[in-house]
Amino acid sequence: MNNIILSGRTTTDIELRTTTTGKSVTNFTLAVVRPGAKDNTDFIPVVAWEKTAEFLNKYIGKGRKIIVEGFL
Repeated sequence: MNNIILSGRTTTDIELRTTTTGKSVTNFTLAVVRPGAKDNTDFIPVVAWEKTAEFLNKYIGKGRKIIVEGFL
């Protein structure tokens, strides 16, 4: 498995959407600063579904530092 854990800040407010089948989904970008590299930031697209998406929409805003665990 290609498991990954990233720590960074959200670049926008989280917007919750609903699919045609009724599932909650959100897309956002996570800004991750590379350790040891001055002024070098990676912008990682993230997708969250259902309960996780609803939680993010409720509690996380722009610029909030979060840890994301998932897979590539």
